[in-house]
Amino acid sequence: MILMKDDYPKLIPFWSKLSENEKSLVLRSTVIRSYAKGTDIYGFRESCLGMIYIINGSIRVYILSDEGREITLFRYESGETCVLSSSCVIDQITFDTHMEAESDCTLMILNSGAFRKLTDQNIFVRCYMYETLSERFSSVMWTMQQILFERFDSRLASFLISEYERTGSVEIRMTHEQIAQYVNSAREVVARMMKRFSSDGLVELKRGTVILKNTAELKKLI
Repeated sequence: MILMKDDYPKLIPFWSKLSENEKSLVLRSTVIRSYAKGTDIYGFRESCLGMIYIINGSIRVYILSDEGREITLFRYESGETCVLSSSCVIDQITFDTHMEAESDCTLMILNSGAFRKLTDQNIFVRCYMYETLSERFSSVMWTMQQILFERFDSRLASFLISEYERTGSVEIRMTHEQIAQYVNSAREVVARMMKRFSSDGLVELKRGTVILKNTAELKKLI
């Protein structure tokens, strides 16, 4: 089924909880934008973007240290809603986050002014916003636990298996640099561990691609 522009706002989880005037506000205040893979979508210090609904594609959310090190917090996939890009609406967001298109993606964006009005006057929208934030902060805590307490071989194996389960393919088309961004480590550390996995017969390494050869043994490392 082909959706028209005015059909996309109806996919927002709280659409049915809006009054007719609020629905009209949403229809007037949304735009559809496309981003190429690798494009920066949002940075904390940039102007407030608004609430995002991912029509297709995926987004990576990360924080950036003063030294330029990236720590990936989580992803947004097709059909999910992002409110972190509405930092000017949510006073509780006090840390810098950045978003980039992990793949070519199409987004519906509800501007920050309309989103603020909805959260101020509609209890269902406000509750949805805080519920979504709680879920994402749980993901952040899990990421920090992984970095602080998990062995690196376990973290890397966990990432490889999660990609296998997400895509359904044993071929993971990522460079060591890209994988390092997702497991929050250095490229050199990823390369060394990949060589160990390769010598153990767990993976096969090709240029820009990792082929999983023994998913059962990789799962034992997690």
